[in-house]
Amino acid sequence: MIGNHTKPTQGFAVIISAPSGAGKSTVCRKLLSRDRSLRYSISCTTRPPRAGERDGRDYFFLSMEEFKKKMHRHDFIEYAEVHDHFYGTPKSFIEDETSRGNVVILAIDVKGAKSVREKRPTSTVTVFLVPPSWRSLEERLTHRKQDDSEVVRRRLSNAPGELSQAKNYDYIVVNDSLDEAVAQIEAIITAERIRTSRRDLSALGLKDAVAAAGRRND
Repeated sequence: MIGNHTKPTQGFAVIISAPSGAGKSTVCRKLLSRDRSLRYSISCTTRPPRAGERDGRDYFFLSMEEFKKKMHRHDFIEYAEVHDHFYGTPKSFIEDETSRGNVVILAIDVKGAKSVREKRPTSTVTVFLVPPSWRSLEERLTHRKQDDSEVVRRRLSNAPGELSQAKNYDYIVVNDSLDEAVAQIEAIITAERIRTSRRDLSALGLKDAVAAAGRRND
């Protein structure tokens, strides 16, 4: 839990993207368990739940009809078709939480990250999570047994294109050790929380002192 002195006056979103199998969901769960002040943006999807996933915790699982209704109401800050299913990020949750000075974690793909960054250029931080090697990515996708062989093949086929977008992110974190990767992202969030553009001296009771100094220097 962060203290009052490190909470930003202006909240922001932290996007974490990765090719399938790089451990994005695991990293996000660890981040949230270690810092209860973080908020997690739950995406909507038309894909069926995997084993162990729960509606409203991992995703909001919607029918295609429900998803399209939200699209037409402009409820999403971004949406895209990924691996034959649609995913969308609810807009109101991010706006409400960041307006309260909170940090919101988004686990979304490279297309969604680009869209959110374009709409919120000054209040979005992007982190790209990469595997330590191509072989480790293949092993993770194959051994986790969440998808059939054709889906695994498609995800591996898409991975090089996703990896090529890493250069457009603010930070790149290698997920070789879970604890180390999480610690690096925590350090990024801490640094971004105390960025000058997100701080307000009046919230620390220092505004009058700064104003007085300015008058003396005139």
